[in-house]
Order: sequence, then structure tokens, then C-alpha cells
Amino acid sequence: MKSFRTVLFWIHLAVGAAAGIVIFIMSVTGVALTYEKQVIEWADRTAWTAPAVAGSHMAPEALIAAAAAARPEKPVIGLTLRADAAAPATVTFDGNSALLIDPYTAAIIGEPPSGLRSFFRTMTVWHRYIALEGASRATGKAITGAANLGFLFLVVSGLYLWFPRVWNWIQFRNVLWFRSGLSSKARDFNWHNAIGFWSCVPLAVIVAGVVPISYGWGNTLVYRLMGDTPPPPAAAAARPAEPRGEQKPQTYVVDGLNASWTAAMAEVPAWRTITTRLATNAKAAIVLTVDEGYGGQPQLRRTISFDRASASILKNEGFEHLSAGRRVRSWLRFAHTGEFYGLTGQTIAGLASLGGVFLVYTGIALALRRLIAGLRRRQAAREPIERSRAA
Repeated sequence: MKSFRTVLFWIHLAVGAAAGIVIFIMSVTGVALTYEKQVIEWADRTAWTAPAVAGSHMAPEALIAAAAAARPEKPVIGLTLRADAAAPATVTFDGNSALLIDPYTAAIIGEPPSGLRSFFRTMTVWHRYIALEGASRATGKAITGAANLGFLFLVVSGLYLWFPRVWNWIQFRNVLWFRSGLSSKARDFNWHNAIGFWSCVPLAVIVAGVVPISYGWGNTLVYRLMGDTPPPPAAAAARPAEPRGEQKPQTYVVDGLNASWTAAMAEVPAWRTITTRLATNAKAAIVLTVDEGYGGQPQLRRTISFDRASASILKNEGFEHLSAGRRVRSWLRFAHTGEFYGLTGQTIAGLASLGGVFLVYTGIALALRRLIAGLRRRQAAREPIERSRAA
């Protein structure tokens, strides 16, 4: 009877062979997406030369008015302002287009640089859907979700298989660190074990973070484990209504934005970005998202609602106000990219993804060598029989 370790090894090998290509794609694109937010922000800054001596930002209502005058055919729906003196403001229009604007003079800079955004968009589509578009995205998501579950199994089972059968320093040394002067087969074995050991913890976090995104049961499990009530499943998208003649364009309200913006800056002095999406109801509260981090750190982000008339705070919600289930769910989402821990976390996640690339490469190389060696042994065993029959 085969031992548990032997059975686990063959399952490990089979899962790796079945999901290896998709895991390789997700790992490569994960490396490419490591610093996406920082690179895009850098590209926006390079599109404009900030004044040598920067004064105070213009009022948000004035910035929105300037952008609306530059593009009267599309309504403005949002504004993002950065505390960085060298960073332009971003005005968002209906239809998801945007303009960069000088935050000190309200001069129009132009559209955000598209090259890097297009590159990251392509990497994201490959990462999430293996480049499948349109109606095929659901299929792509199902494939990457299944491959991700397989990857989680590989990480956990690989850690078990990493431990040598005989526990002594020589055996551990062979799989703990990189060794030189090895044959190609021994090198691949050494790299597979060394990279697997040092990247197993971040990879486990990264891969586990996708399960609640890919599967409803994974999302429910997170809430249940934290003793929390899972949110209801998202309702199916409603069928769009048939057009009834010419549609009247929406009117977005900016009144009260200046006072609310000033109050938000005073409430969070260390703010890094402030973003708002305009409402269509003149009585609706003004909602500002104030971020002290890089966009992927929910513990450094606050959502503040203001009374439109008085600019008094109606609600000030941060990470600490979320339920336990939502906090863990949010942590898993941004631990997947490493963003929860800032640049350090992103760097670790990027290096772990790079480790995933080499794990797939060395794993497939080792599997192919094992397959070829097995075929050769079978051929060698048949040759005497064939010769005796021929005689």
C-alpha cells in the first residue's frame, strides 16, 4: 500500500500539470501589476510640470467648472485631488473618460497618459480572465478560479512535501537554500524546493485572498468564520429598459462641495487623496473618500458624508467601523496584491508572484524529466522481449 506522502506527491504533480499554464499566466501578470497604482500616478505627474513654488489648490467647484467648460458635451461626475504638490487633479466624466487639470490654475492639461493604462488593463484581463472578453469572461473567471484553488492546494501540499523524509541538516540544506554547481535536474529540484519554502507564506495569503472573490461560498465562509452574517448575494443585473425617445441628460450637483472639501481636509490633515462622485439629487449628502495611503489600504481610508447645506459631518466611517467579516474580507482582498501593507507588502507580493513563475517552470521541467525517464525505462524493458520474439 502506498504511503500518504507518495499519494500526496502524485496528486501534487497531477494538479500542477493540469493548472500549471494558467498559474504561470497569473504569476507573470501578477508581477507586471505589482506597482500599478504607483506607476500610473507617476505617469500622470510626468504629463505636467508643476510650478516651482506651489500655492494652494483651487476650490473643487472651480476645477469642475473649468473641466465642464472644456468638455461641455459630457457631464462631470467626479473629482480626485492629490496632496502631492507635483500631482495634477483628475476630473472624471460620464462614460469613464477623464481629464488632468492644473490644480493651481484650473488649466486643462489633457487626457491621462493612455499607454501604461492600456498595458495594465491588458495585464488585468489576462490575470483575471486569461484574456477572454465579453460573454466569455465568465468562462475565463471560472478557469482562473479553479486554477487558483489548485494553486492553494499546491502551496499547502508542497510545504508538507518539502520536509525531507530523514530529518538532518544535510537533507534540510539541500532544499533550504540555493546551491551552485548542480546538474540541470538537481538545479530544478533545488530551485523548486528553495523558492517554494521561502515564498509559501506570502503565496498562501495571495492565493487565499482570491477565493472569496472567485466563489460565493468562499465569501460566505469568511463571514461565517468571523461569526458575522454574510451579505446577500448581488442581484442579477436588471435588463436595460427600452429607450423612450430622446433621453434627458443627468444633471450633477456641485453646490456645497467647497465647504465640505475644506472640512474633510481639516478632519484628516494627513490626507493623500480626496475623491468624490457627484450626486444628481440636490438634497443628497456629499460623500468624500479621504485616503491617507496608496488606494489599496482600507485601514487608511475614510468615507465622510457631509450635509450639503451646512457642511457638517453626517457620517465618518473608517476600517474600524466595519464588521469583523467585512474587515477580514477587505484584508484578504488587498493582501492578495500586498497593498494592505503598502510598498513593502506590494514588493513581497511581487517577489512571491515571481517565485510562482519559477515554481511552475521548475515543476513542469521536473515532471517532464520524470515522464521521459519513465518512458525510457518501459522501452528498455520491452526491448529484450521484442528481441526474443524476433528470434
